Amino acid sequence: MPESDAPARITVVIPTLNEARVIEETVCLLRREVDEVIVVDGGSRDETAASARNAGARVRVAVGSTRAVALNTGAAIATGEIVYFVHADCRPPPGFAADIRRAVAGGAGAGCFRLRFDSRHWLLRLSGWCTRFDVVLVRYGDQTLFVRRDLHRGAGGFDERLAVMEDHDIVRRLRRQAPFAIVPRPVIASARRYRQGGVYRIQLVAYPLLVSSYYLGIARPRLAKLSRGLLGSAVDQSGATNT
Repeated sequence: MPESDAPARITVVIPTLNEARVIEETVCLLRREVDEVIVVDGGSRDETAASARNAGARVRVAVGSTRAVALNTGAAIATGEIVYFVHADCRPPPGFAADIRRAVAGGAGAGCFRLRFDSRHWLLRLSGWCTRFDVVLVRYGDQTLFVRRDLHRGAGGFDERLAVMEDHDIVRRLRRQAPFAIVPRPVIASARRYRQGGVYRIQLVAYPLLVSSYYLGIARPRLAKLSRGLLGSAVDQSGATNT
């Protein structure tokens, strides 16, 4: 990024699909601290797009897009030097923008926050606690991801061939190109998909199988089919799983 006395501009990108219940609150919260919020909607049947516009977001509709496509679409039109990818049902901590700018000014090309679910289930609490460690295996999309816009472009963005594991995949590639920071404060993530799909089924069966299949190089169409079979209705915005 060019040197300047002005703070780096931050653009938030949120992929959505039928998130009218939460999107207005999310956009309003984020706009308190950042310069721009972009919502990329996958063709919601509810009032997601209208609610996001009313809250002050720029809205781009990309019907049928996967989450990777939605995230790249938002990054392509972002005006900030830093792009911050956030799920519609995640709540960054107050002062998150200052945390991000501080991390990037300190040399990080990308980074994320720690994670805490809005649930007291012991397994979800353990999952969140593990995100304090600098290990790629515990990097989840729910932690939110910030990245210098030029670095995101140089890394090729999210792999649009992936219907799942796209967040994990890009973190692996970003870490090869620049330092990666883990901000020691938690994002609060909704546990609604775990309540729908079952905490034990998702955490102990579905995710380990998806992660191992990804590392074994299972063909992307087979990986997407496996994800649908394992997770069923516990899917994230734009049809992608919350991995």
